[in-house]
Amino acid sequence: MAEAVETALLVEEFDAEQITPVRHAVSRAAAAVGLLGQRLEDYVLAVNEIVTNAVRHAGGRGAVRLWTSGGELLCEVTDKGSGIPAERLDGRTLPPSHAVSGRGLWLARHLVDEVTVLSTPAGTIVTLRSSLAG
Repeated sequence: MAEAVETALLVEEFDAEQITPVRHAVSRAAAAVGLLGQRLEDYVLAVNEIVTNAVRHAGGRGAVRLWTSGGELLCEVTDKGSGIPAERLDGRTLPPSHAVSGRGLWLARHLVDEVTVLSTPAGTIVTLRSSLAG
């Protein structure tokens, strides 16, 4: 079996001021490799939610890495925050309507093909994955 070739598309550090430029850069790069229409919009929104979470809840900054591998588009968002609380880590249950936050991870899980989360007291890595064949 042939090993999937990774193609780097974007590596950026961000803080609150870079949320919009990072979103636009992700959109351009994803479109350039063939993610189009609603799938493109969904992917960009999912990345934006996770980047915004890093700014709001994990020390105000992080890094984003976007690449393709084996016909998939992957985006890794890392931060050096104190980790996602256990009750929010699953991200599969919609927070109650009166909750003031907590929908970003839930939303991302509904917008892309797969979301994986590795969260420790030293930081969090969220990886979003969508097929380019979609």
